[in-house]
Amino acid sequence: MSALPIGALASLGSDFSIAPVGGLGSAGTLAPAATTTSSAGGGFAGALTSAIDALQQTQTTANTAAAQLASGQLTDPTTAVTAVENAQLAMELASQVTTKAVSAIQQMFQMQV
Repeated sequence: MSALPIGALASLGSDFSIAPVGGLGSAGTLAPAATTTSSAGGGFAGALTSAIDALQQTQTTANTAAAQLASGQLTDPTTAVTAVENAQLAMELASQVTTKAVSAIQQMFQMQV
């Protein structure tokens, strides 16, 4: 597994790269989802695209882990629980960032010039 929500910060430069945390179950039993590369380039648009792609991959990994656990292909339940928790935390982070961004934009629109 990788630190997907934080991994999107790598597009901002080498100062923001964070190594993934390992050792939480048998990560080798999950098939990683296919990564998509975007040609969005650098800047804010590229960082936003990378963050959304990372969020989508986190959700896909959690769905795969839950399906494998339900079908009996995954024998270690901690792997599935970890994947689902990572997906939940990533979604909460995205929701909070969206709320803060909308609030900031609303404050800008309310400014008097």
